[in-house]
Amino acid sequence: MEINRIPSVKPNYLNSDLSIVERTSSLPGQEAENAPIEPVAAVYEPSDSLKENNLGKTYKPDTATIAKLKAEVELRTDNLRRLVEQLLLQQGYKLQDATNIYRLLREGKVQVDPETAAKAQEEISEDGYWGVKQTSERIFQFALAITGGDSSKAEEAKKAITAGYEAAKKVWGGDLPEICQKTYDESLRKIDEWAAGKKEVADSEANN
Repeated sequence: MEINRIPSVKPNYLNSDLSIVERTSSLPGQEAENAPIEPVAAVYEPSDSLKENNLGKTYKPDTATIAKLKAEVELRTDNLRRLVEQLLLQQGYKLQDATNIYRLLREGKVQVDPETAAKAQEEISEDGYWGVKQTSERIFQFALAITGGDSSKAEEAKKAITAGYEAAKKVWGGDLPEICQKTYDESLRKIDEWAAGKKEVADSEANN
């Protein structure tokens, strides 16, 4: 996997009603369809209401964990975006023109120096921040936090993750790189294990 196959797309998380929000933007003087598209952003407004199941267990969103996860991902994504933009500028592309950043990345037209390529490979490696293991775990932790650890919401969480994955494909302009599919599959697997009571979540399950 090379950096020119890595989408500069933020992970799609769940909002307060387990739906996905997609945002696009246009640059001055160009058509929206040709403009670089803002990554899909998480929008979350915590509810003050609490949910209590039949066993008397109370669930509420873990807003502290949600805020922490969002802030961390946004910072790392901004760093990645700036790196890609710097590469484009160095190669003569003007970000204020009709350049479609996602198309250039998707088609492999961005030349990458060895140092940047090595850093990118490290980031998407098995133990890297954007690797399958860490990224799927962040998605799972977000699902736990926003549901308050209520496993009865597992199917809704899976639907929201699927909707986010499909939204990312639209932003990217086609099928996502293989690492994205693997991350998606692993995220759903973690949700399934949690719902079946097979995944240990003692350190992360909210409000128990």
